[in-house]
Amino acid sequence: MRCAACFPTRCCCTAIITPSFKGQAPEPIHRNLLEFSELIRQEGNIGLGIANDGDADRIGLYDAAGNFVDSHHILLLLLLYMHKYKKQSGKVVVTFSVTDKMKKLAQLFGLPIEVTAIGFKYIAEIMAHEDVITGGEESGGLAVKGHIPERDGIWIGLMILEFMAKTGKSLEALIQEVYDLVGAFACDRDDLHILESQKQAVIKACKEAPYKTIGNYTVESLETIDGYKFNLGNDTWVMIRPSGTEPVLRVYAQAPTLAETRVVLDAARVAMGV
Repeated sequence: MRCAACFPTRCCCTAIITPSFKGQAPEPIHRNLLEFSELIRQEGNIGLGIANDGDADRIGLYDAAGNFVDSHHILLLLLLYMHKYKKQSGKVVVTFSVTDKMKKLAQLFGLPIEVTAIGFKYIAEIMAHEDVITGGEESGGLAVKGHIPERDGIWIGLMILEFMAKTGKSLEALIQEVYDLVGAFACDRDDLHILESQKQAVIKACKEAPYKTIGNYTVESLETIDGYKFNLGNDTWVMIRPSGTEPVLRVYAQAPTLAETRVVLDAARVAMGV
């Protein structure tokens, strides 16, 4: 079994010469790493793929079949490893857009959990003053106890490699262990490049007249920690939030399967009229 590592930019000097990454977005998510995914599929003997952004503070993974493993799943793996296998404890801290499966796993382990506004700075502040076992955000910035209270994609990659080595299990088997505890799920995100007037209209609608239905889903509750998260039942939700760093409207979704997350995201776009 081999491990492959990939950066969306080919070398550090490229980032200096071309801050735009030659049109390649640096976020380590699947749509930016299709070439890497295909490499793993074709090689057939790579057990784990690790992808970082240009400064390596964010991470995404690939399993042996070239399937993307997002930060939601990595966070669950880290919590499983740190508590069940390494026998450590502490508070779990995640941002608002992270899967609520983290709440379920923390509760199963008897650990306190705090949900913050979006931005790793909120997690780092808590880690600096409290005993935090693991913390992270949807965009791939993750941290664990015993290391610096900051995002470190390389360290997290090494933690997952250590988890695999010490258990003798594949990444797929470890993810299944997580699913056995909290249930299978998938998350996805759309970044909508729409007019500022459209974005403001959507946010106004969320604030003043929240959606009661989204497609065939009935909204059961609404959370507003940072953005608008519409809970649709059956471990399914959709969240709407304007980006704080880019001129886009972000729409996040969780559902039991990846195909259903796509249904939810498409339904949300229709509901928003964008």
